[in-house]
Amino acid sequence: MVDKVLKVGISILGVLLGFALSSLLRSIEILKNPLEGWPGLLISVAFSLLLGIIFYILSSRVIKKGKKLVGIIENELQKLPAYEIILGSVGLIIGLVIAYLISQPISGFNKYLGIITSIILYGVLGYLGIKIATKKAVDITNTISSDINFKKTTKDKLKQTYKSCPKILDTSVIIDGRIADICKTGFIEGPLVIPMFVLEELQHIADSSDGLKRNRGRRGLDILNKIQKELDIEIIIHEKKFDDIQEVDSKLLKLTQQLKGKIITNDYNLNKVAEVQKIDVLNINELANAVKPVVLPGEEMIVQVVRDGKESGQGLAYLDDGTMIVVESGRKYIGETIDVLVTSVLQTSAGRMIFAKPKALVDKAV
Repeated sequence: MVDKVLKVGISILGVLLGFALSSLLRSIEILKNPLEGWPGLLISVAFSLLLGIIFYILSSRVIKKGKKLVGIIENELQKLPAYEIILGSVGLIIGLVIAYLISQPISGFNKYLGIITSIILYGVLGYLGIKIATKKAVDITNTISSDINFKKTTKDKLKQTYKSCPKILDTSVIIDGRIADICKTGFIEGPLVIPMFVLEELQHIADSSDGLKRNRGRRGLDILNKIQKELDIEIIIHEKKFDDIQEVDSKLLKLTQQLKGKIITNDYNLNKVAEVQKIDVLNINELANAVKPVVLPGEEMIVQVVRDGKESGQGLAYLDDGTMIVVESGRKYIGETIDVLVTSVLQTSAGRMIFAKPKALVDKAV
């Protein structure tokens, strides 16, 4: 079916070409008189039909050769990478556009010279457009990819600079209360997201019959009011409740994933579960440990021994930030303020512990 259509198309092309050639002959001054009127028209029709028949007879061979040529071109194109084909096409278009712009002024001087020049320009510049684009394909793609990566990096940096990711507060960190002081210092940027299910949990704790729980719940609500009223930080009350999930911690993790934010907590177990799920966590306890003063073995400190330790003869003292100091042979100094010499520092999951000896005993031993 396709071959028949092509044959008809080639035959029509022959008829049109014959008519064009006969018209050209009739327009020539020498042959103009003999080809005028009906005789000229009959000659044009006969010439057109003759070329149409010739083209029809040759159409089978032309179609066969054309299919072979198309197959060769297709095989060659399959060997080329897609980006080279695209760049070659773009180069061809640019070359033809340049050829058109150059040929237009030339056509204005002489019609026949313009046609010949246009054919040459279209061929040469089209070919050069393809060759230059394909030869420089690697440089062009590297330039484009570098530009895209630069823009993407710049955009990401701007996004990080001007828009902070949301921080989702859990119940424990609200009740703890230190989050308000941290926000006041400006070390945490908003928005702070308070889920509705966390507010409901706080309300249940505040309404508890247990006095300790009730005080904790009310403290959490007071902290939220303080953050909203006194601090210049964006607060978002998120309405999503996740009724299909029972555990509040699971709801927090799900919400954080959806918002692509970070959880602020001091819950050790929630911290570990979030790490397993690749969710970023800001742990208040870890922050507190990180900002504690660094104490090195051999340093001297002045402490007050407040009570005895677990081991025999030990005394315990505390720094202002709550760090526990175990004083060896310090039981007899309970209630006294003494100079101690740090012997070692132990970092545990619960915090930092400092081991020390009374300076008086060290000097005596020396």
